[in-house]
Amino acid sequence: MNTAVFPGSFDPVTVGHLDIIARAAAIFDRVIVCIMVNGGKHPLFSMEERLRFLRAAITCIPNAQAVLCDGLLADFARKQGARTLVKGVRGCADFDWEFQMAQINRGLWPELDTVFLPAQTKHLHISSTMAREMIRYRQDLSGCIPAGALEAVLESAEGKDNYGK
Repeated sequence: MNTAVFPGSFDPVTVGHLDIIARAAAIFDRVIVCIMVNGGKHPLFSMEERLRFLRAAITCIPNAQAVLCDGLLADFARKQGARTLVKGVRGCADFDWEFQMAQINRGLWPELDTVFLPAQTKHLHISSTMAREMIRYRQDLSGCIPAGALEAVLESAEGKDNYGK
């Protein structure tokens, strides 16, 4: 079975993420969407909330599953039997960063390759950071959060101290 891992913080999952997952699922037999801890970010949602959002968003993609990971990505991929990482890129800055990360991961496990999928033009402006700002200012999220996850994201956002500030 040809398995790929699509890692990210997914705080929260966006329509751009879902598009990359769906496209990866058309290429690979199995796609593991891996929610990672990013020490450089201050997440709005807990890992468990993000897992719930992702699972709701990917119900229409039968060969995709969402899981939590708190270790090294290369180790996680090896344990899952995945020799490919999938990364979505919106532009040159994303590519530069992800290319560096691909080299690091390959250094940790030489058999691990990274495949870059460019974002569709209609999703270039959408990011989790933008979605969090829209949440904080109570803006319509229907164009940036997948329909399957939208209700769960809104429910979780209501309980946040910084929601609407």
